Amino acid sequence: MTRRELDAARISDPGLRAAYRHCRRLNARHGRTYFLATRLLPVHRRPAVHALYGFARWADDIVDDPACARTPEARDRQLARLEGELASGLRTGRSSEPVVRAVADTARTYAIPHEHFAHFMSSMRDDLTVTDYATYEDLRSYMHGSAAVIGLQMMPVLGTVVPQEVAAPHAAALGIAFQLTNFLRDVGEDLDRGRVYLPADLLAAHGADRALLEWSRATGKPDRRIRAALEAAADLTRSVYRQARPGIDMLDPRARPCIRTAYTLYGGILDAIADDGYAVVQRRAVVPRRRRAAVALGGAARILTARLRPRPLRSPEHPLTAAPAHGSSSNGSRGYGS
Repeated sequence: MTRRELDAARISDPGLRAAYRHCRRLNARHGRTYFLATRLLPVHRRPAVHALYGFARWADDIVDDPACARTPEARDRQLARLEGELASGLRTGRSSEPVVRAVADTARTYAIPHEHFAHFMSSMRDDLTVTDYATYEDLRSYMHGSAAVIGLQMMPVLGTVVPQEVAAPHAAALGIAFQLTNFLRDVGEDLDRGRVYLPADLLAAHGADRALLEWSRATGKPDRRIRAALEAAADLTRSVYRQARPGIDMLDPRARPCIRTAYTLYGGILDAIADDGYAVVQRRAVVPRRRRAAVALGGAARILTARLRPRPLRSPEHPLTAAPAHGSSSNGSRGYGS
């Protein structure tokens, strides 16, 4: 976290500043696509976004990273400890864990409902025992906690020009679209972890199943049935992106370039998967660095153009606020994003 970002967000306590810097490092290390997009946000909003994503990344590491916890029992204990720390931190605003301290401060500053964090932790706990999903509806139930609530947590941070309840479905849809994209990109790696996030009914509709995916991963051989299922999953994911798209124009104009850039970059992952022949069982598809940089530069150009335009008068019904006084609620700054 740069001093400029922390100063702009009015975060002055040295320990809290260190906590936010820790979250920024987590986001930079693990979330290259969204970290790049976050650089397009107004500086005072970046610390809160890094706190939310840093917390999500930390919980995800407990579930997936052997360096954090090698056995299911150890992962269960660490998640339980994190849940306890989070509940206490959200209640008191204090924690010895830097990530929890930063996310609790963000939740208090932007009045983020605590239930979103509870739903997130519930889905993280599901990952300890659930290894596949029978239907898309089953998967959607999991993704509400693992992805949709991330968008809902962002709503009070970014700000919109419409009431929160109008933007919320689009925020949730964008979180789900991002996660479905990750599921497609990471099919092979998830198989190595013993998980299949492609719904069994979608696979079966194309003559595929978990056993066929495992065979393809083990042998490195493609299969037309798997490709057909992956193409259907990509079509489904694109339909969710279409549901999310109208929400971008509901954003505070100052936040639109960030979310539009993330939307484009994640959509580019689907394009990269298709360009690679849907070979995600064997290898991860990657958006070329030059492509990511070009999209980010386009976002930066839109910011500059917006700054040069005369600002319209703001509606008193839906005000667009500047940085909130730290530690205070910012109910007037409604938000959207993931």
